[in-house]
Amino acid sequence: MKRICSIYKSPRKNEMYLYVLKSDALERVPENLLLAFGKPQHAFDLVLSPERKLSREDIHQVLENLDKQGYHLQMPPAEDEYIEHLPEELLRRNDPV
Repeated sequence: MKRICSIYKSPRKNEMYLYVLKSDALERVPENLLLAFGKPQHAFDLVLSPERKLSREDIHQVLENLDKQGYHLQMPPAEDEYIEHLPEELLRRNDPV
């Protein structure tokens, strides 16, 4: 099952994204979620299928959420994840001497 999805980024929270079916646009997204998310800014469209890999989300969960609730909200990574991906040299520079 392939789905054509529109992905919107939040102007309020860096790396927060809202996935919706392109055919539905934002119609199925609850009003209170849109208020918290901020005015959605269209980032891009994407064809999703169970075989597709997503960098930070489980494709099966995304597709299930799109079918059941009409949207999928991708939260920003935890701050710990940012630290895990910093190059070792940056981490050493910040170590107390």
